[in-house]
Amino acid sequence: MAQRKRKKKQRRAPQRRSGTAIAEERAAKTEAKNAAVRATLEPLEPGERPTPVTIGAIVAIVLVAVQIPLYIFFDGDDRPPITTFVFFTALMLVMAWGMWRSKYWAVLGFQALLALAVLVVALAMTVASDVWTVLICLAIVIPGGTLFWFMVKAMARIQMPDRPGT
Repeated sequence: MAQRKRKKKQRRAPQRRSGTAIAEERAAKTEAKNAAVRATLEPLEPGERPTPVTIGAIVAIVLVAVQIPLYIFFDGDDRPPITTFVFFTALMLVMAWGMWRSKYWAVLGFQALLALAVLVVALAMTVASDVWTVLICLAIVIPGGTLFWFMVKAMARIQMPDRPGT
């Protein structure tokens, strides 16, 4: 019994830290991790385009190429308004051009639309009534999510002005 009391006395109560101190410590750790990742990034060479950005530009062009015949062959009430068609087509063409030239704004905009599309299709998959619908949704969600993931690092490289530390 006496031994337990001695052990309790030997143990010290952990120091109480304020929430601000904890937040500052976490922020410092996060910034150190970010700096380490930034140091490993290589800036783009003139005329270089990251592979995920090239794939995104090709996807945008394919969407335009598919959209045009679909609009032409739709009949009656199924056909969307011409303004919607023109807006989507123009938006995809501008984004494809911007991504082909490695413009940050184009990659960011395409990534936002990609995230929205993946989210909508993933939510639609929750109410799928058959296996084919689920497979079609997965055929959109998996490649779309993968492209989104790889575009994040590409955006960081596009945004870099020079090599860190020079």
